[in-house]
Amino acid sequence: MNTTLFHVALGGAAGSVLRYLVTAGSARAFGPGFPMGTLIVNVAGSLAMGALFAVMTREGRFSPLLMTGVLGGFTTFSAFSLDAFLLWERGQAGAAAAYVLASVVLSLVALAVGVMLARGAFA
Repeated sequence: MNTTLFHVALGGAAGSVLRYLVTAGSARAFGPGFPMGTLIVNVAGSLAMGALFAVMTREGRFSPLLMTGVLGGFTTFSAFSLDAFLLWERGQAGAAAAYVLASVVLSLVALAVGVMLARGAFA
């Protein structure tokens, strides 16, 4: 059990650092007005989760390091919620709605694509 907790903690630290780098880089690239970094992180994390799910469940395994640790630290649902709230609070209701819709739809599509890619690649 201690090894599993260590793997989750190590993965979480790595995922959090990756999330910071993506969101900071996105803010520089796209500007601070729209939370593009969080959107990118959530869609990319969903794609990776789909691929890992397809590979790991087919093999009857689960990776606490990658799935719980890295992707748990990398994806940012709480940050997503805060970003949507801040857009709404700033009076940007349309941007908030577009952000919520894009985040949810694109993340679900990315997860499905990840599953299909992994199943095709490892079938």
